[in-house]
Amino acid sequence: MRGALQQATIAGSLGEIPVGALIVCGNTIVAKGANQTQQLNDVTAHAEMLAITAAAHYLGGKYLNHCTLYVTLEPCPMCAGALYWAQIGRIVYGTKDEKRGYSGIAPQLLHPKTQVTSGLLSEECAVLLTEFFRKLRN
Repeated sequence: MRGALQQATIAGSLGEIPVGALIVCGNTIVAKGANQTQQLNDVTAHAEMLAITAAAHYLGGKYLNHCTLYVTLEPCPMCAGALYWAQIGRIVYGTKDEKRGYSGIAPQLLHPKTQVTSGLLSEECAVLLTEFFRKLRN
């Protein structure tokens, strides 16, 4: 999760919403992602989506059932749907997204075999987001 926090910090320093993601397979980091929606002018350029694509390229296949996604913020429904199709084995997220997180909107979007763990370094993940939006509003 520390690596995902580093990716989130990079995103925030570039004016992006500070969300970062890592995908790990075995003990190897196979992909990293940081939000790039502003930089790429692409609403789908979420950290998770970029990490899924990078992991699939690295592993040479579209299924990530032996992988774990570490992400600083609960995935949105779009990302949860992509994670469903990738059949990600496990998701570990930092802080809950009360407004736009998949679990409050469409919990069935995750693959039935996907294991989910929430709250890892939740406070640190939440502080990044809170500080970003506070600066944005001022």
